[in-house]
Amino acid sequence: MDPMDIKQITRAVLSALEDDGRIGETEIGHRWAGGSLVMEPGDTTTQGKEIPLDTFFKKIVSVRNQLRVLEQKINGLDQLDHHEKVELQQYITKAYGSLTTFNVLFKDRKDYFVGAGSARRR
Repeated sequence: MDPMDIKQITRAVLSALEDDGRIGETEIGHRWAGGSLVMEPGDTTTQGKEIPLDTFFKKIVSVRNQLRVLEQKINGLDQLDHHEKVELQQYITKAYGSLTTFNVLFKDRKDYFVGAGSARRR
């Protein structure tokens, strides 16, 4: 596939997701804004790390958005049969489930990660 075609497809997918309200502006909860994430190692001979929660939050939102784009691309692949698409989507659902821990950071419930057994659609 021509690299330009891939860029055009990516823009189209992102545009469709924005139109659907599935990506776009996502806000961190007010109580977390300006906070920091402190990682303290169990090994006292190594140094801990502190990063702004806003930075960490943007990374989490980026992961969510990339999973959504991946899901749309899987759905649009004609080379995969229904069973293969479902199998791949189950991996995405499990990834969402693993990320539900971070829902506490989101301002709006509509932006939450939802794992297996629940619909991710609004």
